[in-house]
Amino acid sequence: MADFTKKAIKESFIKLLNEKPISKISVKDIVTDCKVNRNTFYYHFQDIPALIEEIVTEQAEELIEAYPEIESLEKGIEVATEFAIKNKMVVFHIYNSANRDLYEQYTMRLCKHVVTKYLEVAFKDVKVSDEDKELAVRLISCSLFGFVYDWLDSGMSEDRPADIKRLCEVCRGIPDIIIERSRN
Repeated sequence: MADFTKKAIKESFIKLLNEKPISKISVKDIVTDCKVNRNTFYYHFQDIPALIEEIVTEQAEELIEAYPEIESLEKGIEVATEFAIKNKMVVFHIYNSANRDLYEQYTMRLCKHVVTKYLEVAFKDVKVSDEDKELAVRLISCSLFGFVYDWLDSGMSEDRPADIKRLCEVCRGIPDIIIERSRN
C-alpha cells in the first residue's frame, strides 16, 4: 500500500508540474490531487525538494538500466533528449526552479553514463590507463552537458536535438584520438 501511495504522490506532482511551475505547487495541491492527507505526504517525503530529488534520481536510474550499452554517442543523446521532449514542461519547470541543481546532477550523471558506456563498447579491446579513460569521459561528458544546457536555455527548441546529433557527427573520431594519444 505504501508503494502505491508514494507512486500516487509522485504522479500527482508530475501532473501538476506539467501545468504550472514548482513555485506555484504546494503540498496541499499535491495531497488534494492524489486524495491523501498531509501526514501521508510527509510520511513519504520530507518536502517538495525531496520529492523532486527522488523523481529525478529514479528517472536517471531507469534510463541507465534501460541502456546498459550504448553503441554511439548519438544514440545516447537521442535517449536523453527523447525523455526531455516527452516531459518538456516537467523538465522546463525543474530547470527554471530553485531545484535546478538536482536536474544538473541528473543531466551530468546521464552524460557520464552515455560516454562511459560508449567508450566501453567502442574501445573494449584497447588498453588505456584508468586516468586517461576518466579524462576522456570527463571531457566528452562536459561537452555534451554544455550542449544539453544550451538546448534547455533556448527553451528546448525543436532544432537543438538535431544540432546535438550533428555535433556528435562532426566530433566523430575525437574519442579515438584521445584513446590513441593516451596509449602513447
